[in-house]
Amino acid sequence: MIGYRNEHTIASTCEVVGRGYWSGQSIRVRFLPASAGTGIVFVRTDLPGHPQCPARIDFADSVQFRTNLHNGEACFAMVEHLMAALAGLEIDNCVVETDAEEMPGLDGSSDAYVGALQSAGLVIQAALKQQLVIDRPMSVRQGDACIEVNPCEDMRSHYGYRLDYGTASVIPKQSFQFDLTPRQFSRQVAAARTFVTLEQAQQLRAGGIAKHVSNQELLVIGEDGPVENQFRYRNECARHKTLDLIGDLSLVGVDLIGRFVSERGGHRLNGMLAQKLSQMLAHSATPHNMFAPQATQKTRRAA
Repeated sequence: MIGYRNEHTIASTCEVVGRGYWSGQSIRVRFLPASAGTGIVFVRTDLPGHPQCPARIDFADSVQFRTNLHNGEACFAMVEHLMAALAGLEIDNCVVETDAEEMPGLDGSSDAYVGALQSAGLVIQAALKQQLVIDRPMSVRQGDACIEVNPCEDMRSHYGYRLDYGTASVIPKQSFQFDLTPRQFSRQVAAARTFVTLEQAQQLRAGGIAKHVSNQELLVIGEDGPVENQFRYRNECARHKTLDLIGDLSLVGVDLIGRFVSERGGHRLNGMLAQKLSQMLAHSATPHNMFAPQATQKTRRAA
């Protein structure tokens, strides 16, 4: 079943600057307004010809700790936090210019992206946003990880995560679920940060990876809790996994109406579901009028 709402873009250009977790490079990301039907398009301004890549699952590669996009020479790493911010604020059309391959790590959350995009404001466009409405239960599995997808009777976008690394883990069992709206995303999910155990952080740094990242720039969890840091939420880890799920599934390119609850899932499993949903969309899509004559373009502030 397919439904629609009006598309949105941002009202003005904004930017975020920070360092990459993996490269340590200083990176500038600029968000520019885009016309209806553009979608989210990444652009490498540091490469000759400024190559581009659409933010779609067909161009995605999900690996451990991050999701990347590739289109020829145009490569973009760790896009999930940025994509979650755009999806959470219902920004459908935007050009994302970056002067490096990796997106800035910032504090490991979507908070800085959300702040910049909210300051830019939103424009309601006279075009219809495609939605994929889940009308039957389904799931994807990989080992002991699973994402369950079910219809939502109230026609909302509901996301959640059940985290359980076992009794031996320093990260306690926890869960989180919420209805995705711009207001709720900004308040409940955007500030939830990337996390690793102290053992994982030590292994990464010993391998020469992320040696420049301090314990204040990444949520490192040891036997006694966060190292030189503190949790923003009791269940911050489950909230961040929910953030990742939203960002990865946004690569389907449409609003997803249904209940999406992951248990122990990560970027690879998210990518598998995004591929499956994209195939469903292709098989169920019917010709439609992308522009609504009665709709008018106006500006509103992001929630």
